Amino acid sequence: MSGSLGAWLDLLDDLGEVERCVSAAWLAGQAVEIPEAELNEALRRALVVRAVEGSPQREVTLDEDAVARLADELESPERRASLLLATDGLRDEGAVTPSASAAIEALLADGDFAWRCFAAGLLAAELGL
Repeated sequence: MSGSLGAWLDLLDDLGEVERCVSAAWLAGQAVEIPEAELNEALRRALVVRAVEGSPQREVTLDEDAVARLADELESPERRASLLLATDGLRDEGAVTPSASAAIEALLADGDFAWRCFAAGLLAAELGL
């Protein structure tokens, strides 16, 4: 298990259930290939939607329009498959704590939920949250 994965596992227990899933999806999503220009444009549009809805620095939620639009804009069958494959791969890398296992299983059980969590993670990372 890499040092960064170990650090992530240590932090995971301090998060709520949804936040664990978003964190796991974001981590697994690092394997999803999205051209930088496409990602940046989609994030920029999501930030505009977010600003219209209120303070951009508020907590990211799965049901907000900015997350839904980002997820829809970046979605493709290949990217979804890549996310689920990488999520499953987290177990092989040693992400087997009870918190990590529960998050991974929740993501693998529902591809739509996993993709929405990934989009929320991308948006939160862009905002530095």
